[in-house]
Amino acid sequence: MRSNNRFLCRTAQFFLAFTSIAFLSCGFSRAQQPDNSPAPPNAPTQTRPEKKNFFARWAEFYRQDWSPTTTPASSPAPARRGLPSPLDSPPFPNSDWSYGGSPVIGEPDSNSYPLMTAINQARSRTKLYGWIDPTLNFSTSTNSNAPEANDVYSNRFELNQLVLYAERLPDSVQRDHIDWGYHLTALYGTDYRFTTAKGYGASQWVNNHHEYGFDPTLEYVDVYIPQVAQGMNVRVGRYISVPGIEAQLAPNNYIFSHSLLYAIDPFTDTGLIATVKLNDQWLVQLGITDGHDVALWTPDAKPSGTACVSYTTKSVNDNLYACANGINDAKYAYNNLQQYDATWYHRFSKTWHMATETWYMYELDVPAVGGPIQPERGANAASCLPGEQRCTAPEYAVVNFLQKELSTHNFLSFRSDFLDDKKGQRTGYATRYSENTITWCHWIGTTIQIRPELRFERAWDRKAYDNGRYQNQFTAASDLIFHF
Repeated sequence: MRSNNRFLCRTAQFFLAFTSIAFLSCGFSRAQQPDNSPAPPNAPTQTRPEKKNFFARWAEFYRQDWSPTTTPASSPAPARRGLPSPLDSPPFPNSDWSYGGSPVIGEPDSNSYPLMTAINQARSRTKLYGWIDPTLNFSTSTNSNAPEANDVYSNRFELNQLVLYAERLPDSVQRDHIDWGYHLTALYGTDYRFTTAKGYGASQWVNNHHEYGFDPTLEYVDVYIPQVAQGMNVRVGRYISVPGIEAQLAPNNYIFSHSLLYAIDPFTDTGLIATVKLNDQWLVQLGITDGHDVALWTPDAKPSGTACVSYTTKSVNDNLYACANGINDAKYAYNNLQQYDATWYHRFSKTWHMATETWYMYELDVPAVGGPIQPERGANAASCLPGEQRCTAPEYAVVNFLQKELSTHNFLSFRSDFLDDKKGQRTGYATRYSENTITWCHWIGTTIQIRPELRFERAWDRKAYDNGRYQNQFTAASDLIFHF
């Protein structure tokens, strides 16, 4: 009961802070002054349009989105430079085959958000927006769903994410001048544990294991330089670790819960990455970071390299994206994972597509479970061979998503996932895992998503679920994303 009270109190505090930001943001646009001058003689009486306040404009956006009274006038699609988009978004999270570390070069920013429409009719390039993501799950486990993510707490209703973005995207369609952008993220909820990084308030989770917490998940600046090849974007700051199908922010995923593959790979990096569009089909990336999930000022930080290449066929039916991510001496440190990742996207037709990802990761000199060497706080030891004080801890995984678009408001997704945590260093149990999940994503307008799912998973070599009580786990869960 005390935990629920803390949750309600913190949520109320966040909402009060957010409301204050919204009121202050109203000052971003110049207020219109009333015209009090007298009308000329015999002038016809004019009916002035009713002026709506901030909250009325906000409510009107949702009313039109959920139950439009007029058919919007057709207009030409915004300018785009490059191959056509392979997917419809919505219902899917993205319209393009995704890559990390950069906005899609050549794609215009045509998004409209309820909050910005209420503030200044979406006239500025800087945009404030976000979402609320409450969730509910029922599980055969009673203590914990781990290593399942993000509904790690069993049989409960909770607030996974309350997120506020401040964002300005660089104009990467034009080729005339250097442009810039930035992104700031404030995340509160139970999901902070899956984005936290050492040096960014990680003690909330690593030291104190708070169920709810705050994380400044993304804080970066983009500089777009059109004179390099067909455009180069340089990103500096803290950003999502570049490879992968899934992402930390809820709307960017096909399915509410995450694959086992996602649950144990790197989450965020701090550093610099350059993304170069060589032509419409080829894209390359080079970056240097301080390692995974650590800040520059922590003792675990060490120079690490990232290199990626992306190729898309002219038909846009296929995309291959391969990365070597966070590569250094590989010696044991907080989440010092050496990751080699490959993703393949394939479109069978306008309504069917799949996404497949595989990776191999390892660390060297990981302390042995029960040995004399203490592991890093917040990081597991490894199940080494008898007599070893340290050992190499590898793991590999593969996941496949298959999607069927039913309409502009609905799609189905089926995910199959396999993970081999060979030394148990990532999950705490040395075993092979499998997972299968089916979900239905339904949109109400463009501002509400509902994603119910059924999921079954198994640890093949030992009991690893519910803190080592079971080999199998079944969950029924859903989230609801309310965009603002």
